Amino acid sequence: MLLTTTPTVEGHTISQYYGVVTGEVIIGANFLKDFTASIHDFFGGRAGSYERTLIEAKENAMNEMSMRASQIGANAIIGIDIDYETVGQSGSMLMVACSGTAVKID
Repeated sequence: MLLTTTPTVEGHTISQYYGVVTGEVIIGANFLKDFTASIHDFFGGRAGSYERTLIEAKENAMNEMSMRASQIGANAIIGIDIDYETVGQSGSMLMVACSGTAVKID
């Protein structure tokens, strides 16, 4: 499955549009990650545990979107947009949502 943020794929013709597909993942932030991140915030540096969690959530959302596109016959998704939002009481959870247009390219 070809995934791109662009509206076209250079060197390929879009032969069919299937419509918008999405992928969503909601993850909770646990106490240990919060504690580790607060130490990094105090001393400086990057919060590696949060970064790994964000990367994993994005990959899972993209995989879910790809699976949905594949099920309807698409072999590419164009115009992909990825959004990150906090949800839940006091922003205790993170939602990663991605969307794009499922297409068939030649």
